[in-house]
Amino acid sequence: MSARLPLLLRQLNSQQLPPGPARRLRELCRSSSRSKSSGGGDPEQLRGRRLQDGQAFSSRGPGSPEALGKDSIVREVIHNSKEVLSLLQEKNPAFKPVLAVIQAGDDSLMQEINQNLAKEAGLDITHICLPPDSGEDEIIDEVLKMNDDPRVHGLALQISEDSLSNKVLGALKPEKDVDGVTDVNLGKLVRGDAPECFVSPLARAAVELVEKSGMVTLDGKKMLVIGAAGPLEAALQCLFQRKGSMTMSSSWAAPQLRDKLQEADVVVLGSPKPEEIPAAWIPSGTTVLNCFHAFSSGKLSTGSPGVPVNGLIAEESVSLLAAALRIQNMVNSGRRWLREQQHRRWRLHCLKLQPLSPVPSDIEISRRQTPKAVDILAKEIGLLADEIEIYGKSKAKVRLSLLERLKDQADGKYVLVAGITPTPLGEGKSTVTIGLVQALTAHLKVNSFACLRQPSQGPTFGVKGGAAGGGYAQVIPMEEFNLHLTGDIHAITAANNLLAAAIDTRILHESTQTDKALYNRLVPSVNGVREFSEIQLSRLRKLGINKTDPSTLTEEEVRKFARLNIDPSTITWQRVLDTNDRFLRKITIGQGSTEKGYSRQAQFDIAVASEIMAVLALTDSLADMKERLGRMVVASDKDGQPVTAEDLGVTGALTVLMKDAIKPNLMQTLEGTPVFVHAGPFANIAHGNSSVLADKIALKLVGEEGFVVTEAGFGADIGMEKFFNIKCRASGLVPNVVVLVATVRALKMHGGGPSVTAGVPLKKEYTEENIQLVADGCCNLQKQIQIAQLFGVPVVVALNVFKTDTRAEIDLVCELAKRAGAFDAVPCYHWSVGGKGSVDLARAVREAANKRSRFQFLYDVQLPIVEKIRTIAQTVYGAKDIELSPEAQSKIERYTQQGFGNLPICMAKTHLSLSHEPDKKGVPRDFVLPISDVRASIGAGFIYPLVGTMSTMPGLPTRPCFYDIDLDTETEQVKGLF
Repeated sequence: MSARLPLLLRQLNSQQLPPGPARRLRELCRSSSRSKSSGGGDPEQLRGRRLQDGQAFSSRGPGSPEALGKDSIVREVIHNSKEVLSLLQEKNPAFKPVLAVIQAGDDSLMQEINQNLAKEAGLDITHICLPPDSGEDEIIDEVLKMNDDPRVHGLALQISEDSLSNKVLGALKPEKDVDGVTDVNLGKLVRGDAPECFVSPLARAAVELVEKSGMVTLDGKKMLVIGAAGPLEAALQCLFQRKGSMTMSSSWAAPQLRDKLQEADVVVLGSPKPEEIPAAWIPSGTTVLNCFHAFSSGKLSTGSPGVPVNGLIAEESVSLLAAALRIQNMVNSGRRWLREQQHRRWRLHCLKLQPLSPVPSDIEISRRQTPKAVDILAKEIGLLADEIEIYGKSKAKVRLSLLERLKDQADGKYVLVAGITPTPLGEGKSTVTIGLVQALTAHLKVNSFACLRQPSQGPTFGVKGGAAGGGYAQVIPMEEFNLHLTGDIHAITAANNLLAAAIDTRILHESTQTDKALYNRLVPSVNGVREFSEIQLSRLRKLGINKTDPSTLTEEEVRKFARLNIDPSTITWQRVLDTNDRFLRKITIGQGSTEKGYSRQAQFDIAVASEIMAVLALTDSLADMKERLGRMVVASDKDGQPVTAEDLGVTGALTVLMKDAIKPNLMQTLEGTPVFVHAGPFANIAHGNSSVLADKIALKLVGEEGFVVTEAGFGADIGMEKFFNIKCRASGLVPNVVVLVATVRALKMHGGGPSVTAGVPLKKEYTEENIQLVADGCCNLQKQIQIAQLFGVPVVVALNVFKTDTRAEIDLVCELAKRAGAFDAVPCYHWSVGGKGSVDLARAVREAANKRSRFQFLYDVQLPIVEKIRTIAQTVYGAKDIELSPEAQSKIERYTQQGFGNLPICMAKTHLSLSHEPDKKGVPRDFVLPISDVRASIGAGFIYPLVGTMSTMPGLPTRPCFYDIDLDTETEQVKGLF
């Protein structure tokens, strides 16, 4: 650094600077700013000014008054950058790119110039000032922080040349490298791909100033770069060569330097000329350009002693133009970033399938395919690095900040996969969902996302086995999908049981303490200070007590605050466990001696039946989830008023336990297409749909022409009805198409075939052709089509073909489905060949989605609870009427009185029949639907009637799936999982 520079920097804020580069540079910068504030002139005037300035360059030294006119080039660059940025912001009002400058040492002159030009262009800028002696690791730490900051669109390094190591350059993201110093940007420049890279502003400034100076025409001339190295040398040589120059480079100590100087028409000084190099070596008339890494190194020279002034283009000219061109690069960086945020067809690398016959087991198929690294998948579908949290190699959580980033992007098409009334074996809705998105994305090249529920451990180890799809249409790795995933269900279990413990603990303490003792323990004095927590202040406001000092409450206010007076007989909140365990359906709690005689009858539910699971599936933000958790009603007090989680003071703790579970889980199909796995409420004892958040994020990611395919549990009479009446009300999303899954096997069962039992071989009626059974069973398919049509959504029937199905049976089902009003009916073979086997289904869905949706809800939520239940029973199930038990009637009256009568209905009913009796197949008629109990999931936002003897805790069969599940202790591979 020049010996004069410290003096210049100390005097930066004074009115008078000594003559030299710092003063001239500031004057140029201020001149640019003044010109901009006064309008700057139109482009024609600017171009004319540029020519005049060029003449000034050729005939005057850098200190002459005429030389100060050359700032018009800078003004034009900044003016154009501002215009481009304004156009970008017209369509994206919230967009304001940020330039981050990492500099070693507090170079206030550089900061001032950067800030002035950025302000003129409309950019934000931030300087990270490190100590002058900062090491490589310190610089890299700051680079990595800026790489990961989504607000930063450009990153410049003003550090010494010695610090600009390969390791530092390697840490810098090429897409933020507005100085064009990374290998990626230099490589693209050398290949001639300049529009797709950032070119060194310093090198561009040098070339442009030589051209505009009028001193020399570059074509055919010899150009010599002395004392430069690394990215600047490479960029200078490349740009001058593009202009037709013959380029040479040399160090100051090279023995051939004098000969090269004699040959050169243009000399670019990359560092100050040493005193020992005679000025006479530079011939008179040679154009000399001072660069000295001005802005990329943070250095500002005062010239090279002995360099002829005539023909010299001074460094401050290069520095100021380089700063302006860096701003131009910043605007281009922002434009590219916005372009990346817009809808585009994914550049997705799909995985190839090599189907085998006979088809191996699901887990064998899964293991034969190597999934892409999840961070690569995330990048392919448009996720930013800071928007994912990676769990291992093949799964990641996606942060909700993505919704804010893509809020202005149009949603894709929304497709629901439902089914006919299934057999106990399931008919393959998940498999159809996966096959459909594999067909859309891998084969038709349409952006598509599958959104599935996370499977419960109950069925995985109980009856059903894995739930990742099947055959060549499944989510991989399937064992990770089925076992724990990222722990969301465990978080729900922990939160649910924390709340259950809080209920019984509060009842115990209220029953054994006086008002004063209870209050003193609820609001203790800590280090001599006594104050309410935030959630306690919220309870005070709910009670109408507008006080914040615990010592000022009256005895009556203390009593109201401290006592919830829960009526144990009204407790509806149960403990949960994610394992089928029939012996927990009824239990007695509180029998320990420490519970002082307080005991009551209680029960366990399966974890996925917890209201917290329903809240997770229906929420649309962290704040909304916290609010929903707080308003969950767990019981009534002795005056008949609801008691909530907020009253118990546990809302914040529940939210903490659920803060990661709210983020959808990203996985992939066998063909490498994206899948969200999130939430897992059962469809027979909850609403049975994956999360609203997963759907909303996926709809943004696929873009306007893309598809999001989500699944509803069990038959259309249960999962689909709840999807429309509950989930669509909560999300505000409107579906475009229903894909109704049917199988010949299930239709034969509905036509009068023998019973189907899990684990028992199928009877011959299901393995041999039987046209009559199929025809008779199509009544169930026709009824489910009619149910979908009640909501005004077009229906495409997907016939999931098994190897025992015959062509005659397949054709009959498709024909009868179309006669019943389906938009189309398509046989699907994804199980045996992957997405290729569902291309016809994908085409039918795409065509149906182009039809205008006439979606409507089945009922008005303002109707009385009883009428809403009756509407579902009669219109959807086909019941003659409903019958309420005394307990159900009492609960309905209580919930209505408490103000919960205007919520939608979530029926808990068997999935094996349209009626409440599992053995009633086909389309049962003239039955009365018994409602044995009614519960309220106020946080989730629905009323929850139990039909017949519906259980919320499944039991294990005689031979559960766990008999076949094992771990190879040498390879650590799971065996026997479906």
